[in-house]
Formats: sequence, structure tokens, C-alpha cells
Amino acid sequence: MHFLLKQKQCTFRITRMKWFTQIFGFFSFIMVLFMILSFKWSQDDNSRIEINNQRLIKCIETLENLRLTNDKLNAELVKLNEKIKIQQRKKKLKDSEQIAPSKEYEVLRRRIFSNTKEFWYFINSELDSLVKSTISVKHIHNLKNMVGEHYRSLLKDVSNLSEVDNYSTWRQQESETLSDLVQNRLEELQNPPNWFTAKQLLCKLEKVCGFGCQLHHIVYCLIVAYSTQRMLVLDYKNWVYGDIWQEVFLPLSDSKTLLNNVSIHQWPGNQDSQIIHLPPVDYVNPKPYFLPQIIPDDLAERLTVLHGDPIVWWIGQIVKYLFRPQKSTINLLNNYSKKLKFQKPIVGVHIRRTDKLINEAKLHTLDEYMVHVENYYKQKELSGEVNQKRIYLATDEPILFDEAKRKYPEYEIVGSDDISKTASLKNRNSKNALQGLIVDIHFLSLSDHLVCTFSSQLCRIAYEIMNSLYPDASTRYTSLDDIYYFGGQNYRLNEAVLSHKANNQYEIDLQVGDQIYVFGNHWNGYSKGKNLRTNLIGLYPTFKVIPKIQSAKITGNGVNISQDIKNKKNAV
Repeated sequence: MHFLLKQKQCTFRITRMKWFTQIFGFFSFIMVLFMILSFKWSQDDNSRIEINNQRLIKCIETLENLRLTNDKLNAELVKLNEKIKIQQRKKKLKDSEQIAPSKEYEVLRRRIFSNTKEFWYFINSELDSLVKSTISVKHIHNLKNMVGEHYRSLLKDVSNLSEVDNYSTWRQQESETLSDLVQNRLEELQNPPNWFTAKQLLCKLEKVCGFGCQLHHIVYCLIVAYSTQRMLVLDYKNWVYGDIWQEVFLPLSDSKTLLNNVSIHQWPGNQDSQIIHLPPVDYVNPKPYFLPQIIPDDLAERLTVLHGDPIVWWIGQIVKYLFRPQKSTINLLNNYSKKLKFQKPIVGVHIRRTDKLINEAKLHTLDEYMVHVENYYKQKELSGEVNQKRIYLATDEPILFDEAKRKYPEYEIVGSDDISKTASLKNRNSKNALQGLIVDIHFLSLSDHLVCTFSSQLCRIAYEIMNSLYPDASTRYTSLDDIYYFGGQNYRLNEAVLSHKANNQYEIDLQVGDQIYVFGNHWNGYSKGKNLRTNLIGLYPTFKVIPKIQSAKITGNGVNISQDIKNKKNAV
């Protein structure tokens, strides 16, 4: 309204100036004509020649004054026109400006969603116990089904908050802006102005482990390179995927070779060391401080507003840089998309078997995964009809494709059992196996929801990439075992927002403000951890805590650690 009033005032002034200019012009023309006629009629009268000359001079002076006044009016007219244009541009920018939600709003919105899930975990676990111990099984089953409907309805309503709060455009723009910022920083880090004087961090791919483990080793190396502001150089020669990797993905930098004739110092070296060799995270000493759960301090505030689990977003950006595909890889993925007829809605299901079951994870049946797939589609059906239910199945156990088609005929099973065969132990190190892994990771990350076990490195990679594709994909997963973690990480921290009195010997007390090292989520409404105030380890209700975001400043010389964080580290 204020802008419109000012615009009307400016328009009135312009109109008035134009009117005055026209009046001045008309009267100046009449005056000149009158003076010329008077001069002509009295030209034989010598006594009036001088008077007429004086009148003519005065007329010319008047005309000049009028011309100057007209020029000033025209100049002011131009200025006023420019002011109106500027005001119009400002109004247009203000109208199109995206208003960011407050940190408190975003944190609360995600807390409601998370606590609704925790409530369901608790109720579901208790009802399962009742089913096993009560004669009236049918009644308990009906009760459980009704609670499930309430649960899905609550999640739907909370999810819809983000769609109707007018912040969706802001979230997308903020995500893209932050992603571009990090990708540009990594690009600059890996391509220094003077390669010969650049400080380098050398990482050798010498760990004896699978693809996912090796990839996360590279992620660890790039994170340390970022925190120490050193260009990362990888030594591929002892890695089974070394030559193949460079055919599939773009190199980390334009100059990928190590500096010649320069001494290589062992970690941590010093500020003058031009090349430092970083051992694997399992053996490095002293341990680099800037590791997950730490994120860059200058991103922390914005990520806390944007994302439900900032560390996953941060690691997702590192993987995004590493996974920049060669043109041949893009063609491979596009061809597979057409071949598999990949379309949405679709749930990604990753089932890791074979050697993983020996000592790293327990066996989970296909049915256990499909329970969560079915829950996803039941919730989706509340928002509209689902014409076809689909899963993208990725597994190292080929027989699961036949089992899925036999047990779940109402589902379209998307995936390739040929890729599954390349994931067998004897074929795992071939080029076809690597391409198969890339295909599975790609389509799992593109899924609407991911059901897997976070004990699997490949599952966590797909989840990390998924979080680089959406503004916030921190709720688009169900893990049958672990919470998300990064190998070699610092502990996750929770902070108590509600007090708790232990109900039995397995639980621990909480006071508001207590900080807890998180060991895991039992998916029954309780998590396990260590209270740093009491040093007691035990269970506590997950809904009574919130995640504690940990960050550190990155300077030209590396990481700046706050004294507060140092004290927490020393408390372990």
C-alpha cells in the first residue's frame, strides 16, 4: 500500500511537470510573436527602435530562462521515472523473495515426525509382547491394526506440513545453494592455482575390504583433506578397482599425480610438510578431529534448519563429488533405466547376505523387509490411489528375485538378477561387478523410500547419495538393524529435553540438558547410550532427547576446535 501511494504521488508530480512545461512553451511562443510584430509595426519610428531592441533582448533572456527551466524539469522527470522503475524492481524482488522458516519451526516439525515414529515403535513392541502372552489374540491384533492406522495418519499429516507451509521452494533453493557451495569448495581444493606449491594429502587404498568400505575410506580421506585444506591425492595401485574406477568416475582433480622429489611426511606432519600420508582411520594416530559427527561450522546453522540429520547431508556432498560420472557411466545408467523401466512410486530394498552374515550382521528374511515396504504404501494410499506397488530389489543373493515374485505377486519387482550374480564372492572384483554396484546404488538412491540394514556399507552409500538428491531425505529410510553411522566416527550426541527416571535396572536417569553418547536405537521406543554427566550406560526413551549438532571451524591452517568440544572429548 505504501509503495502504491508513493507511485501515485510520483505520477502526479510528473503529470504536473509536463503541464507546466506545455504552459511555458505556449506563453513563450506568444511573447516572441508579439515582440516580433511590435518591432515590425514600429520600425519607421526611430524613437521606439531602442525600446524594441531592449524588449527583444529581454524576450530572448526570458526564452533562455524558460529553456533552462524546461531542461531542469525534464531532468527531474527522468529522475522520477528512474525512481519509479527502481521501486518497481524492489517490489518485484520483495514479492518473489523466499522467506526462510525459523530454526525452531523446522526442528519442531521434524521432532513431531520423529516422536510419532518412536511412539509407534513403543506401542508396536508392547502389543507384540501381548500377542505372544495373551489368549485373546484376535482382539490384540485388531488393536494393533487400529494403532497402525493412527500412526500412518499422524505421519501423513506431519509430512503434509512441509507441503503446505509455503517453504518448499525455499528448501529446494537452500539445498541447491549449499550443495553448490560445497561442490565449488571441493573443486577449488582439488585444483589449486599452483600445483607445484600446493600442500597435498596422500591416501593409499590399502585396506583389505569390500567396495563400500573402500569408498568410505576415500570419503574419510577427502574429509580430512578438506579440514586441513590440502589437495587429496589417491594411490590406486593396490586397489582391485583402481583402474576400473577411473574409467567410471571423473578424476578428483585435473592434476592427479603426486609431486615428485618431495619428502612424504607421516601423519600428522606439520604446517611446513608439503605432502602428508594419511593412514586408514583404523590405524591413524593421532586420530583426526574433524571426522563425522563433525560438520563445518559455517554450514551448521543453515543445515540445522534445512536437514534432519546434517552429518548425512555433509557426507552425501562428499560422495556426490567422488561419484561424478564419466559420460560412459551416464549412458550406462540411462540404458539400465530404460531396460528396467524404472518409475515411481518405488521402494528401494537392499538385502545383503553371503559373507556379511558370517560375523557382521544377522539374517533378516524377505518378509521382514516387506513389512516396512507395505507400511510405506499404506501411508501413501492415504494421499491418493497407488496404481502399482513396486520395489527395486538389490541383493547379492539371486534366489531372492524368485522368492519376491512368488510371495508378493501384487508387487512389480524391478532389478537385475544378473547384477546380483556379479556380486557373488568369486565375481566381486570384476569391472562388471563394479558397474553392477554403481547401478544398484544409483537406483536405490533414486527410490522414494529405502528399506535395508545400515550395517551394510552399500546401503549407507545409497542413503548418503539420496540425501544429496533431496533437500531432506533423513526420513526416507527404514533400517532393520543399526542407526546410520560412519566407520571410525566420533560418537553421536543426544541432548535430553525431558527428564527421565529409570524404571528398571536397564534404564538410566536423564536430566534436562544431559548429553548422551548414542550407542544405538532399539526401534522399540528406546535407545541405548552413555550419560556423560553420570557416566552410566543404559536405555532411555528416544522421544526425551534431540540430536546435538557438532561443528568445528575450518581455517586456512585446518580445524579450529572450540574449548567446549575439547572438554566433551576429554570426558570420554
